[in-house]
Amino acid sequence: MLIFNKQTDLKAYLLPFLASKTTVGFVPTMGALHNGHLSLLRKALQENEVVVMSIFVNPTQFNNAEDLEKYPRTLERDVEKIATISNKIIVFAPSVDDIYEGNTVSESFDYDGLEHQMEGKHRPGHFDGVGTVVKRLFEIIQPTHSYFGEKDFQQLQIIKKLVQKYKIPVNVIGCPIHREKNGLAMSSRNERLSETERKEAALIFKTLTASKKMFGTKTANEVSNFVKKTFENHPKFSMEYFQIADEATLKPCLRKSKNKKYRAFIAVFVNNIRLIDTISLN
Repeated sequence: MLIFNKQTDLKAYLLPFLASKTTVGFVPTMGALHNGHLSLLRKALQENEVVVMSIFVNPTQFNNAEDLEKYPRTLERDVEKIATISNKIIVFAPSVDDIYEGNTVSESFDYDGLEHQMEGKHRPGHFDGVGTVVKRLFEIIQPTHSYFGEKDFQQLQIIKKLVQKYKIPVNVIGCPIHREKNGLAMSSRNERLSETERKEAALIFKTLTASKKMFGTKTANEVSNFVKKTFENHPKFSMEYFQIADEATLKPCLRKSKNKKYRAFIAVFVNNIRLIDTISLN
């Protein structure tokens, strides 16, 4: 398996493929890979002649220094997992200096208001960091298609907006959430949960599923109150936000409209470990 640590070396290797219009699939990750990431790889392999996966813990998208420090870094194990899918996947595992060239700061982006909802409200600067690193990775790799999980649905919409506004020639593809047997959305952060916490965290998806059922007959406000009370009654959980939003604009649903698609978004702390999830409501 080819592993590149420098963007100059990766660019040189990809140049002949880009020149011959070979389709290049790209899966950006921060490592600590799980089956959700591997499902993105499988889809990329099905749809492209060349596939690149990046493994890079991007410092500019963390507004919490402790979260950045504790984020799992498991490159050797990640490479072993990738090899179970295919040894033809190209791994790009750069250093911070290689990506940021000694200037580790974010660019500023205007995502037409998508960045002001949910994650943007609670993690100032997060989406500037995401946009900065994804834009740079797109410039380095120049992929035909790029694959993102729908667990980070707000991020997916923001990447699509970034591509549209900056006229980046890449097709951004959202892929379904992969879940553990108890419904917990697969996440690299799950590695920090104890076995008991992992079982208890099933409450998140259970509550989202109940909210979807309620949304058929109840108002968005009634559903939100139900979710709030559910987590207030569980001392091990601290809910940061729950929001029912229009999928296109991510603005809160104040009154249901038949012509719009809605989605519920949630962020919950389990013993200071922050977990997010989402579900389509119609």
